[in-house]
Amino acid sequence: MRRARVLWALQYDHRAEDLALVRWLAGQEARCRREAPSQGLGEETELAGFLLAGYRRVQDVWLHWEIKGANFDTWCGYDIEHLFAAGVRTTIAFVRDSGHADRDDVLERLTDQDGEPCVSEEDLAQWWQGRLSYFPADPDAEDPLTWIERAKRVGDAVLARHWLDRWTVGRPRDAATLSQLRYQLTDLGAFAEAAAAQRESLVFAGDAWDLASAWQSLAGLERQAGNQHAAWDALRECGRALDDVSGWREVGLGRSYVMELFLLARCAGGELADVVFAEADRRAREVPRLPLVVFRAAAEAADAVGLRTRAQHYRELRDAERRRLDGDNGPGRS
Repeated sequence: MRRARVLWALQYDHRAEDLALVRWLAGQEARCRREAPSQGLGEETELAGFLLAGYRRVQDVWLHWEIKGANFDTWCGYDIEHLFAAGVRTTIAFVRDSGHADRDDVLERLTDQDGEPCVSEEDLAQWWQGRLSYFPADPDAEDPLTWIERAKRVGDAVLARHWLDRWTVGRPRDAATLSQLRYQLTDLGAFAEAAAAQRESLVFAGDAWDLASAWQSLAGLERQAGNQHAAWDALRECGRALDDVSGWREVGLGRSYVMELFLLARCAGGELADVVFAEADRRAREVPRLPLVVFRAAAEAADAVGLRTRAQHYRELRDAERRRLDGDNGPGRS
């Protein structure tokens, strides 16, 4: 988070004398991406690469290569143009004449089968213009969504909400807007408002699959907002929509539906919990290959409604599935 703040500041105010700092930050981002459990790429890594590329120093090709090779996501998502920042021919010549340990690997990636550069000078110029638009030098030119994500990154939910409200003003209430609004509100823990946005977006559901998925998402948001009866109503609508989806029991949507039923049964309380659990229990018998997390939720839901026999049944299924997974991942397995 502290490194992110420095990178954001450098985006809007970096000078020639900042090169050493930018190099250090880029190296730290490469290390972070290499060691992070979730791997990924992320805005900070892209921003560090953009800033470093802006200095157009050919010797930085090795640092860009370090970022690109940090993990699978960076390998796929960190643009090869970063390595050519000093110029296509200049970079190829520098790498070819170097004694660096990564010389051959880098040269192979920078050139095609005929030994020609995989990027032209025109491609590089066009890519750079795109990067300049993506990382504007003027903070007032930023997309409000960028400020939302950055506010969340530093844990300032109030500021994030301010930017979200600002982003929403005057926007058409179309599917894209409502989808983004629902995502952001959910991320901020405003589940009731996220549910309202999701309910509004139901009109944009295309076929029965989309409708079932939309109702299921709404059910989860209503549950997290504490509106358990509304969640149950949404799940019933989801079930009706699934009746028109061929083979829904064999796919992830069906398993997620059963999972949501058990999650609601676990927290609903009272008579509603009994009703929801009965439906979850019935649906679970219909859907094959339920995953471990569903059996775990089912056992907890059965305990919550006081059905000891069913709780034991799901615990046995849970434990059997865990043993199967342990066996699949054990020694001697590929």
